[in-house]
Amino acid sequence: MNHTVSLAVPRRWSTRDAPAPGVVLLARAPAATPAGFTPELVVRTGPVDSALSLADWRADAMVALAGQLVDLEVEDADAFELDGEPVAYHRFSHRLGGVDVLCDQWAWLRDGVGVTLTGTVARADYGDYYDLFEDVAATVELIPRAAA
Repeated sequence: MNHTVSLAVPRRWSTRDAPAPGVVLLARAPAATPAGFTPELVVRTGPVDSALSLADWRADAMVALAGQLVDLEVEDADAFELDGEPVAYHRFSHRLGGVDVLCDQWAWLRDGVGVTLTGTVARADYGDYYDLFEDVAATVELIPRAAA
């Protein structure tokens, strides 16, 4: 990747850098919520076909997720600029184990590399976390490696 991803993670959240291929960062809340699920933030990167636009890449990704996640339902989708950078946003739900979870996902595409930030929380706790997820997304920066 020609860029470094920078973002501000909530204090007290545990973090792991590069815990799996394509995963840049995994951050988890200090404890599970009353719903029994520990909220998390995941940053992923990967190559994207240069012929694809941000919208096309995300449309393809959502189709792929539908084949991987149980009971996936897209609840909101939007495209906008965040700090001058084009961003695709999706909020979607799915079942993870026995828990109904909601995910807020932001995606950036630059120089053939896709970056996603996904915040996941139990649906019952979403009201307590959506502002936090938005605040973290607002801190994401893609910094060219030469300047990093």
